[in-house]
Amino acid sequence: MAQGKLKVKSKLPSGAKVKKAKGKAVTKRSNAPVKSKAQAVEKNKMKANVTKMVNKAAEQQLRALATNTPQLSAAQQRAASAPTAPAPASKSK
Repeated sequence: MAQGKLKVKSKLPSGAKVKKAKGKAVTKRSNAPVKSKAQAVEKNKMKANVTKMVNKAAEQQLRALATNTPQLSAAQQRAASAPTAPAPASKSK
């Protein structure tokens, strides 16, 4: 069995203020132009293509640097072909 009283809605006193519902924070203009989605999609495709091309070129340059042996300068070649001095004899008693 149900116990307790039924809840009865009470009426506000006549002097109480009633809260107004707040409006939306951002109102949309009815005549605002709508941007074309096709332009945005095309722009993103162009950006992706440019990025691909730049990355491909950079990769080719890095691969070329990695596979090619560095060329010795004239001074380095002379130093490499010069006779080496004999190792100093170790002093042992």
